[in-house]
Amino acid sequence: MSRPGFVLEVDDRTPPLLVHEGLGFRMEDFPLGTRVVYPPESLPTVPDVDEAIREALLNPTDSDPLPALLKAGMKLTIAFDDVSLTLPTMRAPDVRQRIIEQVLTMAAAAGVDDVELISANAFHRRLTTTELEHIVGERVFRSFYGQGLLTNHDAEDHDNLAFMGKTEKDEHVVMNKRAAESDLLVYVNITLVPMEGGHKSVGVGLSAYNSLRHHHNNDTMVHSTSFMDPPNSELHASAWRMGRLIGEHVKVFQIETSVDNNVFPKPYDFFMKREWEWSVRDQASMLAVRRGLSVAPQRLRHKIFHDLRAPYGITGVNAGAVEPVHEKTIAKVYEQQAVEVQGQSDVLVMGVPYLGPYNVNSSMNPVLATCMGLGYYFNSYRGAPVVRRGGAVILYHPLDEGFNQLHHPSYVDFYEEVLAETTDPAVIGQKYEQQFADDPWYIHLYRTSNAYHGVHPFYMWYWAAHAMDHVDDVIWVGGNRRAAARMGFRAASTLLDALEMASDTVGPSPSITYLHNPPHLIADVTP
Repeated sequence: MSRPGFVLEVDDRTPPLLVHEGLGFRMEDFPLGTRVVYPPESLPTVPDVDEAIREALLNPTDSDPLPALLKAGMKLTIAFDDVSLTLPTMRAPDVRQRIIEQVLTMAAAAGVDDVELISANAFHRRLTTTELEHIVGERVFRSFYGQGLLTNHDAEDHDNLAFMGKTEKDEHVVMNKRAAESDLLVYVNITLVPMEGGHKSVGVGLSAYNSLRHHHNNDTMVHSTSFMDPPNSELHASAWRMGRLIGEHVKVFQIETSVDNNVFPKPYDFFMKREWEWSVRDQASMLAVRRGLSVAPQRLRHKIFHDLRAPYGITGVNAGAVEPVHEKTIAKVYEQQAVEVQGQSDVLVMGVPYLGPYNVNSSMNPVLATCMGLGYYFNSYRGAPVVRRGGAVILYHPLDEGFNQLHHPSYVDFYEEVLAETTDPAVIGQKYEQQFADDPWYIHLYRTSNAYHGVHPFYMWYWAAHAMDHVDDVIWVGGNRRAAARMGFRAASTLLDALEMASDTVGPSPSITYLHNPPHLIADVTP
């Protein structure tokens, strides 16, 4: 389902439009005729979240009720999404906490005493104790963490990985051994965007390199029509094959939730509104925030944004068998996010905010900015890309080269050494991926510190492969010129400069579409 009525054409009455750019934003005058696509307003939320969770657990989809699956003496594992969801971090109590507490209450009533909780972080960095506690809540954290029963998944702990077999496409399926050997695996998910959830939860979140390499690669990414349209995504096709194989050996009880578009708390809620609808308070808040950010040092701007907690409302809770549960969840996500868009444009404009799944409580380096702009946002469509083949993409982000040495150590070498030689995702994967995947120092940092796995920057570059194959020009407004050049792109000071630079590709009077997000949106593009 998609929702009409959130698309406008810029005319001489249109006010300057807000565009995100990293740890800040600007007010931009767009050329007349520019098409602006806004995210839909928030859907109604469930009136009682705890009751909705209870109802889902007691009346699941294509499954016995959860209490009927819980038996004394069984081995129960509860896995959950890591800090890459939600964006921004959900205001406490996190919905995962509320679900986990109810699952544990039912397990205790059934006499289940062999219970472990696992953050399904795959090759993402290990969560800190503070981050774990925010997700599961203080009571669960206190009861399980000190006992070694609340852990981060370790995709390099080969003694605690299980080989489940091969799919019909000869894909190796490897997963967390504790989860594989459990009598019941409960997975607690937040489906923020259509790419998440379903078989991707267990099949990716609890897997290892020998599984990830089958779908996190250039060939898969470049041939995925859109990562946000799972039926047409090669990534999802692979994950679904793996998930079905896992389901032949492990009983999985999937619990999925969806959220509304209530992303920013006050006084930042003007980010979620259309500019001509701003109240006097909204305009005052915008000016005050803008002035404050203009004089604040980088560290303070980072703290301001990363300390924000989103007042998300829950639009649905579904539990039971993986595939029918996800079908219900994804329908709700599209109902919230999909917008009808008629036809493609010559130029696609997007602002890249500080929000990203891989820089939570961290910094967004140029590789991650590229992943967000050309990976996540570019692929936020169904049917066809918003920009035509051979067109241009204009992105807003400073492309700050300040890499976080704790979280992203391998990104530095990827950026300085690999991208200095080639930016071709296919060549990069073939020539360098295995070296970074096997590097013992990167593996050590991933396992013992809070570093993303050594191969992670390759995956981020593959996310952008489809966009780089589709368009002929990528220009960063306000971007560091050295960083843009290192990645094979160009930088401009203003939107007018960027359009002038792109004129060789799209002509002097191109059609332009600006995707005005966050909150997130999916463009339902029809000819």
